[in-house]
Amino acid sequence: MLQGMGRTQQDLLSALLYQAAGMSIDELASHLTVTRTAIRQHLAALERDGLILRGETRPTGRRPQQLYQLSPRGRELFPRQYQLLADLLIDEVAAIIGHDKLVQLMRSLGRKLAAGLEQQTVTEERIASHMNDAGYEAEVFFRSTGEPEIVAHNCVFHHLAKAHPEVCELDLALIGALGDGDVEHLECMLRGGQVCRFHLTGKKGQAA
Repeated sequence: MLQGMGRTQQDLLSALLYQAAGMSIDELASHLTVTRTAIRQHLAALERDGLILRGETRPTGRRPQQLYQLSPRGRELFPRQYQLLADLLIDEVAAIIGHDKLVQLMRSLGRKLAAGLEQQTVTEERIASHMNDAGYEAEVFFRSTGEPEIVAHNCVFHHLAKAHPEVCELDLALIGALGDGDVEHLECMLRGGQVCRFHLTGKKGQAA
């Protein structure tokens, strides 16, 4: 988010948000009342981080001016209401189809997500890697018996799941489909746990 940046970089990105066609170094320096050198330094850092990109050049009669624009990633730093839309959609779907159908829907989505990630059974370590890509902050711990458990320190659907616990079925179906087995949900943040812990049982195939 913008709050983690310095004031000048925040102002620079905000200026580009209002000028979709892009702005030159001279225009940014004048708008922000800072030196061209400072603008160049900030632009280099923001371009390196993928938050801005170089747009068209503007003819000036002399040397063309390079214009800079917000990248799609840069635009995502500004407020979005994805959570509000997700809340509204889940509320509406739950009201239309009811609890049992919502559970089935979440399980179906979890299996579809797994199918898009892997074409064969994988290990708990590989499952945790996929979960990390989605933001779960997951890792694998081993019991004294040597059996692995997947521990997630972040629930990416926590807000939705608080209102509709059926959403947790997506996680269970995802893990079960990737590991080709049943999943025990041993600890859950929604039920007061510190983490979410999952244990794969009854594996049908040999993990790769």
